[in-house]
Amino acid sequence: MPTPSAERTRRPRPVLQRPLLPLWLAVLAAAASGFLMNLAYPGASVWPFAFVGVALLLLALIGRRAGGALLVGLIYGAVFFFLLVSWTSRYLGVIPWAALASLEAAITAVAVIPIALAYRWLPRAFPGPVGRLVGLPAAIGALWVGRELLLGSWPYTGFPWARLGMTQSESPLATLSSWVGVSGLSFLIVFAVAMLVESVRVRLWRRPVALLVPAALVLVMIITPAFPTTAVGTMRIGAVQGNGPTGYFDEREPYSVIQAQTAATEPLFGEEMDLLVWPEGGLDYDPFQDPGLARRMTLIANRVEAPLLANAATGRGDENFNTSMLWTQDGTAEQTHDKRFPVPFGEYVPDRDFYYAIVPDLIGLIGREYTHGTNPPLVDVDGTPVGLAICFDVIYDEVIREGIQGGAQVLVFQTNNADFRGTDENLQQLAFARMRAIETGRSVVNISTVGRSQMISPSGTTTASLDADEAGALLEDVELRTGLTAGVVLGPWVQQLLLWGGLGALLFGWWRARRRL
Repeated sequence: MPTPSAERTRRPRPVLQRPLLPLWLAVLAAAASGFLMNLAYPGASVWPFAFVGVALLLLALIGRRAGGALLVGLIYGAVFFFLLVSWTSRYLGVIPWAALASLEAAITAVAVIPIALAYRWLPRAFPGPVGRLVGLPAAIGALWVGRELLLGSWPYTGFPWARLGMTQSESPLATLSSWVGVSGLSFLIVFAVAMLVESVRVRLWRRPVALLVPAALVLVMIITPAFPTTAVGTMRIGAVQGNGPTGYFDEREPYSVIQAQTAATEPLFGEEMDLLVWPEGGLDYDPFQDPGLARRMTLIANRVEAPLLANAATGRGDENFNTSMLWTQDGTAEQTHDKRFPVPFGEYVPDRDFYYAIVPDLIGLIGREYTHGTNPPLVDVDGTPVGLAICFDVIYDEVIREGIQGGAQVLVFQTNNADFRGTDENLQQLAFARMRAIETGRSVVNISTVGRSQMISPSGTTTASLDADEAGALLEDVELRTGLTAGVVLGPWVQQLLLWGGLGALLFGWWRARRRL
């Protein structure tokens, strides 16, 4: 008589555990997913492709074991990241581009394995309709966000550039970020797609009434308004794009950058304003150590009769910082903010000796080592708190949240895109700025050295702009708002809930599945 273990061994594998696609077709689907996902980001900005990309990747992962999932994830990650961050090769060539894209692809390959395992374990552990149509999609969405959090925090300070929620800056779903944050929006997108996939797999169309559940979810996602914030007046802000020689390898004469900024600012002389903003890298030298440069800035502040928010590399002791400073008409700058997350291998080299031994020519180009800032991303302009983010700091939730929770009524993002002229990098960064406006319920002034620069309303609408590679100035009455959106308050809690909830669901599903064998 067969033993229970022998009976269990001969038991055919449930249909749910078999791969939905053969491996060769899954690899093609993963490549197509990465290609379409890239098109969901600027410059194409075809945001519906994000849903198609998610669906193709999930179909490729369903039923896969760890090895197959690793291959599928690697193909998806390689196609996606090599296309998305191709702008990193603009000046430094193939090696930095290949290194970043390969690292992100490798991490992605490992991080999608839990999604594949969830598809193997959870349907067997929770075979009912609620488990299939709600529990499983929720776990898949949570594990997807866990993957994004991993990429956004490791190694070093991470690279949270490719979060799914950021694809929706121009879609009706962008307002959801003001309720659940950008990570919460990523979750809802994957949850909706995974629910649709399961609805097809269980042939839900045979029960039309049951289709009301996924249909209602999609409808709610589309019609949800932005979380309300309170208008408290306006601030007249001037922002200047000098189009000077601010690239890493640009040839320049002494003081040519401030000369370009000054020339582009001249149309604003005599205009009334509360604040003048120059971009990251809008100064040639450290004004705290260059009296001549300091005098020029003081002259500019007096010509516009407003403080000048400028940015430069500054030195304090043995440390260097990427610093924004509020330069006043009396020639002082008591309020400063240092960039919180300098870019690894761009603004500093972690483990320099190790990497120098591998690529000495490239590492040798990065001479200055920026230190991570610790001061708040805020300045006070005549009683109005202004939140700051310097260049890539715009993609780090904690920087934006700290400014808003500190009382910021408007956000100013200073950036230097000169090293990425002619690429999609600036457009991607602008999309992130637009999402921050919607997520926080704040106006955003995003000013670049070389463009494109924009002023963005709290609804995400562009109210003023300057084209790339042109000098110019903006002057607008920018709406001020107060109040914390749910996305700002709950965003970090949502991230933790999804991270640990996804892993917990996976482990619990594994345990239940083993008990049901």
